[in-house]
Amino acid sequence: MYHFSENPDIQRFVPRQLPYRLHEPAMVWAIDERRACNYYFPRDCPRVCFWTEAETTAEDRERFFGFSRASHIVAVEAGWLDRIRDAKLYRYAFEPGPFESYDGNAGYYVARHEVEPASVERLDDCLGLLAAAGVEVRVTPSLHPLKEALPASTVNFSMIRMANARPEP
Repeated sequence: MYHFSENPDIQRFVPRQLPYRLHEPAMVWAIDERRACNYYFPRDCPRVCFWTEAETTAEDRERFFGFSRASHIVAVEAGWLDRIRDAKLYRYAFEPGPFESYDGNAGYYVARHEVEPASVERLDDCLGLLAAAGVEVRVTPSLHPLKEALPASTVNFSMIRMANARPEP
């Protein structure tokens, strides 16, 4: 389990209430190793992450992945590229014991009490880490076409910080 932050000095993770999930208790959020690549970005960077699974149809594979050999793509807006290049992130690792699955598709796990990280590692080259993981990064003027198309497809996806995306023209 991991948590990514631009803050290098978190000693203890305290459950917090998310403003868009007021019907849920305060929680500490973590991501599994398989989906950690979705967080190799500055915290506020809007992004659309999508990947294939066994149920992805050939038509949807062709539509969203085209000639790519990648099975995992993250699309970001062009205006964020310099901030992604310059990002200095910290990957906090946790023991899995206190966490329970929240969303298996997206790889989200939660703990309902304070958690101390087992370790922390600085990450300097996020684009290099994505390339090493076999993740294709697409730079696009707008995330909205993907935001509209993916939910009706058989492609698995996660949309992160979309409130920060450029408005639809």
